[in-house]
Amino acid sequence: MKKHISTLLIVAAALLLLPACRSNSKPVPEAAAEEQHEENTSIVSLSREQMTAVGVALADLEQKNLGQSIKVNGKLEVPAQNKAAVTSLYSGVLQQILVHPGSSVRKGQVLATVTNTELSGIQQSLISVTAQLKLAQLELKRQTELVAGNAAPLKNQQKAQAELSSLQAQQSALKKQLSTLGISPGSVSSGNISSTLSIIAPISGTISDIHAQIGSKVDAATPLATIVNNSQLHLDLFVYEKDLPSIREGQTIHFTLTNNPGKEYDARIFSIGTAFTDASKSVPVHADVQGEKTGLIEGMSVTAIISIGDRTAMALPTEAIVSNGGKDYIFIQTTKRPEAAGHGHDHDHDHAPGAHEEEEPGKQQADLLYFERIQVVKGASDLGFTEIQPVAELPHDARIIVKGAFFVMAKMTNTDGGHAH
Repeated sequence: MKKHISTLLIVAAALLLLPACRSNSKPVPEAAAEEQHEENTSIVSLSREQMTAVGVALADLEQKNLGQSIKVNGKLEVPAQNKAAVTSLYSGVLQQILVHPGSSVRKGQVLATVTNTELSGIQQSLISVTAQLKLAQLELKRQTELVAGNAAPLKNQQKAQAELSSLQAQQSALKKQLSTLGISPGSVSSGNISSTLSIIAPISGTISDIHAQIGSKVDAATPLATIVNNSQLHLDLFVYEKDLPSIREGQTIHFTLTNNPGKEYDARIFSIGTAFTDASKSVPVHADVQGEKTGLIEGMSVTAIISIGDRTAMALPTEAIVSNGGKDYIFIQTTKRPEAAGHGHDHDHDHAPGAHEEEEPGKQQADLLYFERIQVVKGASDLGFTEIQPVAELPHDARIIVKGAFFVMAKMTNTDGGHAH
């Protein structure tokens, strides 16, 4: 009986060990298959329609200085010579306003009109002086002839000359006054008298404010509008005392709008203040905004990074880097195809479904773009950019997904989840 029980125990133990033996029978092929599958899924295809729908955007890899820099705050300013108050050179009643806030204007453009009947008096004075001037010229000519024939004393000629000079000065002053007011002296001399004064733009730029309305009384002391020219827009930054030794003219600044950090702009320091601002123990630093200025308006608050070192590194917008399985990745555009990623064997179940997806009937191959997943190591981050160190060397002209990378990773991993080994 004991012998029979011992035999049963031996058989049971053998049965329990059998599955374990089977599960460990081929460790190397399983590992190789897993490695092969991972390689296949490093390529993903996207149609142009998909890229447009989810906002996938590409950009080049940039060299930035994120590790050796100073972070400061400031605001956008326009120099005084690029701002102008629009005023009427003569009092009157505002008749027309030909622009609105946001309008782009050029120097000399008519912005509004003012009416004043006193303008007619200046024009009448010019007409009168011009008529007297003609008579004075005739009188001087007559007196000159009489003096030459000893028929009149020299003082008569001198008196006529003085009268002519006085009238010429009056005419010149009236013409200049009318030209300043925007009224053509030539038109007045032809008999065209107007009581309407044109208010013109003193500089080119954009109308930022309008302070008057039709029918209101205006004068030279009351601004009607403000013009701002953003072409010379610059940054006013506030650097604390401890950071001043690291600041110098010519340094590059990268900045974003405090309330809209999605886009980065560049500037270059051209002036460093020599006195502290109030009691803040900060010194104003001025920098010219470089390149694109679209969306920038005077008074906007900014957050800026001043590069103080010479070491630069590859950097991308932070949203271009996505994580999966504890690793960080980016996606670069590639000419590789899923088939070229390397298949271990030809069974259909070994093809990477995330990389090689079924196309709709009639789908043109040219409509697809292919992207390769590249592992990277992240470094310093600031202003929405993160330094990266690729695990493998990147092409010098690599085009990288900087927006929508999360969608691409989700598309890849979701498809992988449905794959059966």
